[in-house]
Amino acid sequence: MGLTGTLLAVDAGNSKTDVAVVTEDGSVLGAARGGGFQPPLVGVETAVDALAEIVGRAWEAAGGTGAPAGFAHVAACLANADLPVEEDGLHAALVARGWSPSVRVRNDTFAILRAGLDEPRGVAVVCGAGINCVGMAPDGRTARFPAIGKISGDWGGGAGMADEALWFAARAEDGRGEPTELARALPAHFGLETMYELIEAVHLGRIPFVRRHELTPVLFRVSAAGDPVALTLVHRLAEEVVTLSTVALGRLGLLDEEAPVMLGGSVLAARHPQLEDRITELLATRAPKATIGFVTAPPVLGAGLLALDEVAAAPAAAARLREHYGA
Repeated sequence: MGLTGTLLAVDAGNSKTDVAVVTEDGSVLGAARGGGFQPPLVGVETAVDALAEIVGRAWEAAGGTGAPAGFAHVAACLANADLPVEEDGLHAALVARGWSPSVRVRNDTFAILRAGLDEPRGVAVVCGAGINCVGMAPDGRTARFPAIGKISGDWGGGAGMADEALWFAARAEDGRGEPTELARALPAHFGLETMYELIEAVHLGRIPFVRRHELTPVLFRVSAAGDPVALTLVHRLAEEVVTLSTVALGRLGLLDEEAPVMLGGSVLAARHPQLEDRITELLATRAPKATIGFVTAPPVLGAGLLALDEVAAAPAAAARLREHYGA
C-alpha cells in the first residue's frame, strides 16, 4: 500500500528519535520512536541507517508496505546538524534514501521552536545538556548560532553548569576560592565527603564523567538555599539566555516588536524560580515587547508543523496536529 502525498516528520535528538507520518490535513497515520541520532560518533551513513529503521516502522504503522517512498515532503530536524555544511551532508544522505525529492534538514532546535509557536515567528532558547538558540521569521529568514561548544563561544547548558560548579567547589575546598556549600553538596550527591574524593573518583573513572549532569539540580538547590557562589552561576545562565534571545531577535528585526521567546530543554523546563525570575527581569529591560513562553509539547510536533508549513497546509491542519499531541 502506498501513502503518496503524505508528509514525514522527523525529530532526531541526541538521546531519542521520533518519527511521524502525517497527512496534509494534519492527521497522524503512524509514528515510531528509536534511539539517538549521533553522526559525529558513528558516521553519517550509520546514523541515517538507524534513522531509516525508525522511518520504516512509522511507515508500517501508517499502513505502508514495502520501502518508504512517495512523501510530499520530509521535514528532518536533526541533532548535530549545527553547521550549514553538516546540514548539506545530511540532506544529501536523506535524499539518497528515496523517501522524497523534497527534503528540508534543520537543527533539532527548530522543532522545539516551532512546537511552541502558532506561526513560524519568534525565538527559542534550549538548555538541556548543552545550550542553543534559534529564531524564525515568516519570510523564511532564520537566526542561529554554531552551538558546538566552547570553541563557538557557548556557555551554559546542564553539563557546562555542572563543570562550573565543580570548579568553584574544588577551589573553595582547597582555599583558592571563596567558600561555598557546593564543596559539600556535590560530593555528598555521590555519597562522598570531600571534593578531593570526588575529584579522585571522577579522574580514575569510578564515577563516569558523563554523570556530571546529575550535579546541575544540586547546583540549583544550593542556589535556592541562598549560597552566593551558586546564585552567581544561576544568574550568569540567565544572562546567557537573554543575550542569546536578544541577539537572535535583533538579527530578525524583532527586537522592537511583540515576539515570543520560547524556553525549552530540561534545565529551563524545570522552571527554577531564581533562574526564571532573573530571565524575566533582564528580558524586560532589553526586549520589553518580548513575551516568554515554555515549550512542553513534543518536538516531533514542531517537525510536523514545519512539514505542513512547507506544503502551505490550511490552518486547520496545524490545529488538528496540535490536538493529536495534546498541545
